[in-house]
Amino acid sequence: MHDQADALRHKMIGTKLSSTNEGRNGKVIAVVSGKGGVGKSNFVVNFSLGLQKKQKKVLIIDLDIGMANIDILLGQSSAYSIVDMIEREMSIWSVIEKGPLGLSYVAGGSGLSSIFEMDREKAEFFFNQMESLQEEFDYIFLDMGAGVTSSSTHFILSAHEIFLVTTPEPTSITDAYGMIKYIDIQDAKLPISIIINRAHSKKDSDNTSRNVINVTKQFLNKDLSYLTTLPDDEIVWKSVRSQKPFMLFAPRSKPSIAIEKAIQQYLNDNPFDQTKEKLVPSFVAKLKKLMRKS
Repeated sequence: MHDQADALRHKMIGTKLSSTNEGRNGKVIAVVSGKGGVGKSNFVVNFSLGLQKKQKKVLIIDLDIGMANIDILLGQSSAYSIVDMIEREMSIWSVIEKGPLGLSYVAGGSGLSSIFEMDREKAEFFFNQMESLQEEFDYIFLDMGAGVTSSSTHFILSAHEIFLVTTPEPTSITDAYGMIKYIDIQDAKLPISIIINRAHSKKDSDNTSRNVINVTKQFLNKDLSYLTTLPDDEIVWKSVRSQKPFMLFAPRSKPSIAIEKAIQQYLNDNPFDQTKEKLVPSFVAKLKKLMRKS
């Protein structure tokens, strides 16, 4: 149920956490791809569920213009979307839905492009709503649309980290490198991790990851992190058709095991303590700065 009392309760919790300087101070991760159709949203959903299994509190915000489908992949029906939040000035807590394992998400909905074209008044309302989120969640994933636009750039560059999803296909690799180059020009310090999806073999995976990492180092002098490879497995297609993420549909399948190993590696390599180490500047502070410049 979405009601004013629920929204007020969450708002009060967020205010209390902010005022006491306690809470999670969650990491914001923008998940991008150079081209569409590489399985980016499916990765976001299953990686987030894997983190939930590790007792992390995760939120997905669907910002994929034209392909907003996080709720469908989760097998959910959403009452509201982020567009409703902005256009109707609803509390962010009123549009957050609950999926499997308690995973929180905000649906994209139709007319999603409007959130990238907010006037100053709506932008300030949006900033105020977003500020309470980092105190409530360990990880906030922004599921971005394929490629990059002048508007979506603000959200990508405001994140603490980038996850880039690609496949071994030559066009996908070329577009992925183009995305890396664009981000690097804007902010060379922004960390980028790559995910290879739909690999037919280990050789396929190794060649793809090695090529992207080596070319990026050679021409941009930038180090990429390799996160994981997901195999090209029919269980993924079956899970999508059933509207049940493969981490739940087939927890012992190769894609699910790959996600579990990636999460363990990611948590071991990123042992920051959200209750002690502050991520500076915050996502909202960076977003405000970039949007006010434009």
